Amino acid sequence: MKELRSIIEAYKKATAEGRKTALATIVHVDGSAYRRAGARMLVDDEGNVTGAISGGCLDGDALRKAQLVIAKQNAKLVTYDTSNEEDISIGIQLGCEGIIQVLFEPIDSLAPKNPIELIKQVVQLKAPGIICTFFDVKNKNNHQIGTCIVFDKNANIILGESPQSDIDILIDDVKNTVAKKASRFISYENSENSIDVFLEFFQPPISLIIVGAGNDAVPLMKIADIIGWEVRVIDGRDTYAKSEKFETACQVLVLKPEQLIESITIDEYTAFVLVTHNYNYDKGVLKYLLPLNIFYIGILGPKKKLNAMLQDLKKEGIDYTDEMLEKVYSPTGLDIGAETPDEIALSIIAEIQAVFQKKNGGSLRDRKDVIHDRHGNIFHQKNINGEK
Repeated sequence: MKELRSIIEAYKKATAEGRKTALATIVHVDGSAYRRAGARMLVDDEGNVTGAISGGCLDGDALRKAQLVIAKQNAKLVTYDTSNEEDISIGIQLGCEGIIQVLFEPIDSLAPKNPIELIKQVVQLKAPGIICTFFDVKNKNNHQIGTCIVFDKNANIILGESPQSDIDILIDDVKNTVAKKASRFISYENSENSIDVFLEFFQPPISLIIVGAGNDAVPLMKIADIIGWEVRVIDGRDTYAKSEKFETACQVLVLKPEQLIESITIDEYTAFVLVTHNYNYDKGVLKYLLPLNIFYIGILGPKKKLNAMLQDLKKEGIDYTDEMLEKVYSPTGLDIGAETPDEIALSIIAEIQAVFQKKNGGSLRDRKDVIHDRHGNIFHQKNINGEK
């Protein structure tokens, strides 16, 4: 989401200064690539670039293609074959061994449903959403429809229009995409033509609630901010919870444990880290968090601290289940040998990311399969009557 926000801001600035822009989007990858489908890069007519669609190997040629699209004001689908040693446009022997489809779209700043306006809708959702991008791999010289419609998690249209005559088929596929929480590709075909669509699933950024406003909360905030998470800092002490100390946090609040639930929005994308170094305050917060739909509760300190909290809560008549305890991580953080506050913050953020993505946090070199799931790259064939 942070990259999308940067693209939106760059587009806003370029438009205000009278510069024309184009958006490059990876709409499909077959094989290996540095960036996956959904990576974007905004280019203006002066050659300014925001975002990236590769580690650098494609971006030079993509810049030239984008500026050509700006000049001609026609969308263009380009195939990059990084396994082709003869492809001079992207260099020799890149080693990625992937075929990458990149859609270049000119942005009409006067069009209320242009691709950037659609992206804005997803960023503002604060909930899952789907962006639909239509293209045609078989007939690249044909008109490329491009980014044209946004759905919310209930498959309601937020903005845009579908090029599909049978919108119900598309809505069913959007619902399936939301249910699986993963982007997918569909080829709609009939006896006369075909069209491909990238159904891109977006989740809102992680909302990190740091409970405790001591000095070790600062690197937690900074790292989370760098990767685009929303951060709130909460403490019961007004001498600690100061906004000037946590400049990039969305909110800095002084709250008692019992006020926490009513004062902030908590959902399945919320993670808590308890770092107050105050046993009673942490225990009071934990009591209110255990029953909630939260995917991560990290508690700084040894495991015996958590066990003592749970025993005290039981004495207070607070019932908790094994399912509730599954989301509690104490000691918090991955085992990376962290000692300093910065290192500890890194280990905690890494564990939250791993838990959110349902990964084990191990070394990539130990994986027996590919890093990125290739199943989502497969085109699902479907005719316009809905038959697979």
